[in-house]
Amino acid sequence: MKWTKFKIKTITDAEDIIISYLYDIGLEGAQIEDKVPLTALEKEQMFVDILPDCPDDDGIAYLSFFVEENENGGLLSGGGVTTKEEIQKKIKKELETIRSFMEIGEGTITIEETEDIDWINNWKQYFHQFYIDDLLVIPSWEEAAEEDKNKKILHIDPGTAFGTGMHETTQLCIRQLKKYITPETELLDVGTGSGILAIISLMYGIRHAVGTDLDPCALEAVKENMLANQISPGMFEVFIGNIISDREVQDRAGYECYDIVVANILADVLVSLTPVIVNQLKPGGIYITSGIIDDKEKMVTEAVKAAGFTILEVTYQGEWVSVTAQKPL
Repeated sequence: MKWTKFKIKTITDAEDIIISYLYDIGLEGAQIEDKVPLTALEKEQMFVDILPDCPDDDGIAYLSFFVEENENGGLLSGGGVTTKEEIQKKIKKELETIRSFMEIGEGTITIEETEDIDWINNWKQYFHQFYIDDLLVIPSWEEAAEEDKNKKILHIDPGTAFGTGMHETTQLCIRQLKKYITPETELLDVGTGSGILAIISLMYGIRHAVGTDLDPCALEAVKENMLANQISPGMFEVFIGNIISDREVQDRAGYECYDIVVANILADVLVSLTPVIVNQLKPGGIYITSGIIDDKEKMVTEAVKAAGFTILEVTYQGEWVSVTAQKPL
């Protein structure tokens, strides 16, 4: 199997935001090369006693994205066939957008060909079980230790749809959800991806969840993750479409029928989503957002207030922000 590799030279401070923006044009599963020292958690997840010495962090990062080639040399992306030139053009456009509000370094793109990438087994080298507070997250190729088997466990694998729980924005949302969910909660998860936020909420006892996503891959990812976590099919419904602009999707989701709406997506999208999604929430309902890089906090809080919400909390993890608000009664 042949793949085309798009490699971007940038800076470490821009890694997360570039990955997020390029995800929206169908580029997923970034390979990151930088010299940032490992965190304590990352060291714990390495199955070696002595870690190699690494050079000093120079702030430079390389992000590589791999796109499969078909037998005619076309590239399979976003459910269709495209070209190297078209993908490169889209990457350049996204990088220019990001450069308008933050430093990204060189932002140069190189294109190479490679073969036989075993994504799943490569992931297994790096993705190991970890805790989010009292929740243990375990991939399918690992077993819980005997002393952990009575704990609350989420079974989830890295896949084509974003969301394993490792990212700061996901953890921010999980912590806020745990504060506000009840056994009666009806939840709407906008941009559900792997379904992780809704599935965890169901594990903690909510009544029912609905998810929307733009990517058709989310349907299969959610189905697999529900099965892995023994979630009954009737408890979580997912459909594909843009709830911001598509009236049919808005109608299908329903109006004033959710106790909580959670949206872990980019700040720019949240600004457009917020005045729409207020209609899906019940009076007094809770709106939990994340995916907000710290310098866009004000932009999101202003949009939330303009839509008539009352801000309850703003929480932080790393350079990411979560805004939790309430619709008036």
